[in-house]
Amino acid sequence: MRIAGIGFRKGADGADILAAIDRALAEHALDRADIDAIAVAASKAGEPGAGEAAALIGKPLVVIADHLVRMASDTPTRSSRVVALFGVGSLAEAVALAAAGPGATLAGPRSQSPIATCAIATASEARPT
Repeated sequence: MRIAGIGFRKGADGADILAAIDRALAEHALDRADIDAIAVAASKAGEPGAGEAAALIGKPLVVIADHLVRMASDTPTRSSRVVALFGVGSLAEAVALAAAGPGATLAGPRSQSPIATCAIATASEARPT
């Protein structure tokens, strides 16, 4: 399973968020068909742009509880603004990791557009026995 985790400024619309997703996909030689869902922190889920972006590419929007996002605090990117607001270095990276589950890995650091960020995480191949 591959997840596109997103972070964005208040008022971002679906096109703004989709631009960040497309940039992240291109940076990792992926396309929209390669992701299974878009993930967002619960504190951002009320913004209409998140749902708009998911609808534009026909992927489910997964809402991750803020306390689970904070548990994925070991992100390669660090923004002091985001740390102050959300307690993680990168909201997009933390959301992607939390949504993809234990052992998930990032394709790389988040990608940015002027108003949104996106990180791609892949779930661990390990399966319980």
